[in-house]
Amino acid sequence: MPYIHFAKNRASLEVAPGANLMQSLLSAGLPVASSCHGDGICAKCRIQILQGGDRLSPIRELEQTLRDRLRLPKDMRISCQTTILGDITVDTGYW
Repeated sequence: MPYIHFAKNRASLEVAPGANLMQSLLSAGLPVASSCHGDGICAKCRIQILQGGDRLSPIRELEQTLRDRLRLPKDMRISCQTTILGDITVDTGYW
């Protein structure tokens, strides 16, 4: 089972392979910024991937459009559009 590890002082979170990143965090009681509720419109749910970016789903067209529009760095992913395939380490500015 994959784990989400956190840069700051939080316990790691075990998730099912193929789980959505945003939904996994919300289910664990962690706040995730969003005004579109995971519809891939606002991009407020972006999360910095510190390790394991290659263990996430490939970036699809909708996410790429948001990334391009906001000029996001390569280590940022739109969590509502991202599937977890293996262990990752994440961080956000609001945790």
